Amino acid sequence: MDTKSIPAVELDHITKRFAKVLANDDVSITVNKGEVVALLGENGAGKSTIMKILYGLYHATSGEIRIDGRKERIDSPKDAVKKGISMIQQHFSLVPAHTVTENIILGNCRGVIDYKAKEKEIQELADKYNFKVSASSYIKELPVGSQQKVEILKALYLNARILIMDEPTAVLTPQESEILMEFIRDYAARGNSVVFITHKMKEVMEVSDRIVVMRSGRVTGTLKKSETNETELAHTMIGHELKEIKASGDTAYESGRKRLRVKNLSVKFHNEVPLLSDIDFDIHEGEIFGVAGVSGNGQQELCEAVYGYLKPAQGTVELDGEDITHLDVRNHISRGIGYLASDRHRYGMIADMSLSENMLLKSSYLPGWSSRGMIHWRRLEEYTEKAIKEYTVKAPDHSVTAGSLSGGNQQKIVVAREVDAGRKLIIIDQPTRGLDIGAIHYVHQTILNEKAKGKSILLVSTELSEIFALSDRIAVLYKGRIMGIYRNGDLTTEQIGLLMAGCRIEKDTDVHFSGRREEEIE
Repeated sequence: MDTKSIPAVELDHITKRFAKVLANDDVSITVNKGEVVALLGENGAGKSTIMKILYGLYHATSGEIRIDGRKERIDSPKDAVKKGISMIQQHFSLVPAHTVTENIILGNCRGVIDYKAKEKEIQELADKYNFKVSASSYIKELPVGSQQKVEILKALYLNARILIMDEPTAVLTPQESEILMEFIRDYAARGNSVVFITHKMKEVMEVSDRIVVMRSGRVTGTLKKSETNETELAHTMIGHELKEIKASGDTAYESGRKRLRVKNLSVKFHNEVPLLSDIDFDIHEGEIFGVAGVSGNGQQELCEAVYGYLKPAQGTVELDGEDITHLDVRNHISRGIGYLASDRHRYGMIADMSLSENMLLKSSYLPGWSSRGMIHWRRLEEYTEKAIKEYTVKAPDHSVTAGSLSGGNQQKIVVAREVDAGRKLIIIDQPTRGLDIGAIHYVHQTILNEKAKGKSILLVSTELSEIFALSDRIAVLYKGRIMGIYRNGDLTTEQIGLLMAGCRIEKDTDVHFSGRREEEIE
């Protein structure tokens, strides 16, 4: 029998039950050699669970796994690695204080180590796949895209031939995502197999050979990329059509009062380059003010300065005419400001707490939740159950921990809390990072609904499609400076892209735009 025709991986009738949840229900998936299989589905559909079973992080309640046609028992990631399986998870497992080489050989080498030889070996491996990463660099010095390359290098160093990638582009810029797509195509062309867990249709259509769609823990369809399209995939994934969300272009917000004013705001730590320089903008009632830019150009610092977490070196922040620049976060919350941080795990939730407890975070001291030091638990539980229903959170009830939910459902809980807290202003940083198309649609609709209520919204996103779909006005941030503020529709995607790259755009007599880097102007 031709061994090339034997699938690399066969998952047969896998079922996985947790305490109150049926995560996988009779799931069967096949991955062939040299094939890229996209695993597509809503948050909580069971995609990550089935792959964690293959990688040995979870054990199936029933069903069997075959590798190269042989039935295998995979009890741990160590067993999986021995069989040539590696998994790149959403949250990296790197040691920031160690070098690239040290992270890759950690736990994989014994005895006396010739460090220079290992460093050379790893550098050659990086160069082979055109990864622009220095083997001697410290992880803490690398951008997120390069850190992901180190995770991939760890798998390649262990001779992985079956690579599982869980939402690999969730924290990458568009440019970094394209480099990753090139790697996946090259890796599969060498006879290896890739399972690509994602919710982004563009990536599915760009890189996959076959697409397995999951919904509510079951496989609802297996399609060849050449025989399907994004509309069919979306319908198969969520079970219904989605109405397109598009910015109205209405300028009625301009007649409203200016709720937030940011004047000459600069953030700088001692003897360091400024993180923000001379930021000036305002947001009206009922306006969505979008901030576009490549990740790491001062977006997080801007949000934290407006929220009161970072104290500016100069400038002021005013809310409804009141100077709130030097008030603490607690005072910002009490004045009706909500903040949805980009990293929900670090800043938005506590995984080991229940959903009710997470809904109480940041507001336990406000009127209505407690009296004489006693929390009104029944009121809180009813409030949480209402949020679960309204935001279609896939959770059995309010008592389960936030960590037991999928990433998208965790995000919905945080969105529900911050939207409620932001009576006047909601600061939203990367609201749909890691969400599926259905959840993205719901969050976008929620943002528009809050705008309709007259709330002011500061929206930060690296997804230009999201900025264009929601914003009334758009500011572009580059190296801590605003490159310009425009009404939505004034500039094309390409022109916004030029600003994101640090180029200023100038109208000439033929109404074309030419780009010049800010550094060239200065």
